[in-house]
Amino acid sequence: MTYSLAGKRVWVAGHRGMVGSAIVRRLAQEDCEVLTAARDELDLTDQRAVLGWMHNQRPQAVFLAAARVGGILANDSRPVEFLRDNLLIETAVLTGAESVGVEKLLFLGSSCIYPKHAEQPIREEALLTGSLEPTNEWYAIAKIAGIKLAEAYRREYGCDFISAMPTNLYGPGDNFDLNASHVMPALIRKVHEAKLAGGAVTVWGTGTPRREFLYVDDCADACLHLMQHYSDAPHINVGSGSDISIMELTRLVMEVLDYDGPVVTDSAKPDGAPRKLMDSARLAALGWQPKTALRDGIALAYQAFLAGEGRGL
Repeated sequence: MTYSLAGKRVWVAGHRGMVGSAIVRRLAQEDCEVLTAARDELDLTDQRAVLGWMHNQRPQAVFLAAARVGGILANDSRPVEFLRDNLLIETAVLTGAESVGVEKLLFLGSSCIYPKHAEQPIREEALLTGSLEPTNEWYAIAKIAGIKLAEAYRREYGCDFISAMPTNLYGPGDNFDLNASHVMPALIRKVHEAKLAGGAVTVWGTGTPRREFLYVDDCADACLHLMQHYSDAPHINVGSGSDISIMELTRLVMEVLDYDGPVVTDSAKPDGAPRKLMDSARLAALGWQPKTALRDGIALAYQAFLAGEGRGL
């Protein structure tokens, strides 16, 4: 199947976030009208307000990239916000989409939906087959609920709602606040500050966990590809196909930023899941592959950091 965005009114919910802004950039290449709503204009946790806005704006396609997001520390210390707010956002937008007859909706999840000890690389079928990583289970449960809500609307009402599960994303618009950031932006900031001070770079935990990373503009391109070429209930993994240990990543970031200082580990901090590498064979079979190599993406992300294109700066 092919769904054309040409001439459509396309709402990017969460357009100021890292993924949402990348989707807006990618949609600039399409012949469509992009709809956005700032936070002071529309509270996405308010179902009545969302429904009213959608009835007025009448979007035909929706990318649901809005979410309450953060790293291990933020997830572990603010569980109510990460569970409640994400449930409210998903419910409001999907309910509104069904009500106003949206033609197609893509829901963005996260690789943390999978069990902590899932077989690697992680296939889509691993969902709900084991216990979650405790440090981010609140966010994961909310995202799992979003996937299932999209499936439920497809089954009961015939809505063309699909779900994409991206791996760890990074790039322009990332959150560089060390109290709320994910590993890539945190390392970029730590290495930058260590370079300025001539000090050590501190790595959380042992540095042995392995993670997969995808440049955010590649993720946006994959989302448009799925919107145009995929229509089914199962969610689709969106990844780069390779992983790297946190210590190896630290050394790579240091190389890109041209800093050869010491590295220390903080064993008092958690490691998180031992490994997260997703199997993106289904996406590849649909004809999509990432374009940005990890080293190149880190350089682009660092340029964005220096330019102040992110949060927490």
